[in-house]
Amino acid sequence: MGPLKRVFIIAEAGVNHNGDLDRALAMVDCAAAAGADAVKFQTFKAESLVTHSSPKAAYQVKTTRSGSQLAMLKALELRESDHFVLAERCREKKIEFLSTPFDLASLRFLVDHDLVQRIKIPSGELTHGPLLYEAARTGKPMIISTGMATPEEVAMALQVVRLGFEGGVPSEFSWDHDSSMTFADLVARVTLLHCTTAYPTPFHEANLRAMVTLRERFGVAVGYSDHTEGVAIAMAATALGATVVEKHFTLDRNLEGPDHQASIEPEELVALVAGIRNVEKALGDGTKRPLGSELENAKVARKSLMAATAISAGTLFSADNLAIKRPGGGRSPMEYWRVLGTPAMRDYLPDEPID
Repeated sequence: MGPLKRVFIIAEAGVNHNGDLDRALAMVDCAAAAGADAVKFQTFKAESLVTHSSPKAAYQVKTTRSGSQLAMLKALELRESDHFVLAERCREKKIEFLSTPFDLASLRFLVDHDLVQRIKIPSGELTHGPLLYEAARTGKPMIISTGMATPEEVAMALQVVRLGFEGGVPSEFSWDHDSSMTFADLVARVTLLHCTTAYPTPFHEANLRAMVTLRERFGVAVGYSDHTEGVAIAMAATALGATVVEKHFTLDRNLEGPDHQASIEPEELVALVAGIRNVEKALGDGTKRPLGSELENAKVARKSLMAATAISAGTLFSADNLAIKRPGGGRSPMEYWRVLGTPAMRDYLPDEPID
């Protein structure tokens, strides 16, 4: 077992810019300064995303008051021109620009203008077959969140993605609802993110072991899209083998908007990135062996066979004249029973190591 692949950390800006390009640019700077690998926004046209009668989620009502979801989202849109400005800032700051498409036109915009290196599918679009298919048809790597999903829905999504990568025709495909299907052939192209779609997610509903289940059941790389408070759960996901970690952040949790209160602030983002990198180091390569920093301590902490009293040459070693004491480096105490009853080959002073 070798060292694990470096975790790809996505700082999720989402719509926490509140439709303000200057704030969005500041979020790019913040994510880059924290050491994240990518900063992710959302690309959508509100009219293509929701109907005029679509209600707000309960958490959205709590954070933005009652009203139309369409009106709320309209105020959170990025203009097409904003994307180019943000992508250029990302190049300057050496951080990857990402944006989640919520409809086919947004996907085409991002791909046709070569704005993204990979495509992130949000949990709400997991059952959006045409979007999944067209995303796969681009040939770009895909990261797919699985919040709210059953295993059967994940299997169906992966079948659509596989078909898109292969250039198959969906109308001619025989869909199999078997959730035990594996997709190891997609391991280099697809990462599934375990996610609990709740803002914030209660700790008892994070269900991190489901991430491991996704990897074992479908045979692809996995990661975690975290909506819990704080940074501890995202770090725990790293220890469980996440290859991608995504976390919402905001410049100020007190700003008005649907996602600010469930996001971490800049100093927490710095702590998250540093913590994940430390977890990566701590995971090691899995080989159990004495490591460099232990070797000197072993001489102090381990023990050796010692003379408990003065011992004359020819005297038989016994429980009365043998002791087990620090420091180590001498004859191992594991040889205690082998030494018992044998004659001393020379004289020993008290506390002298036994040869």
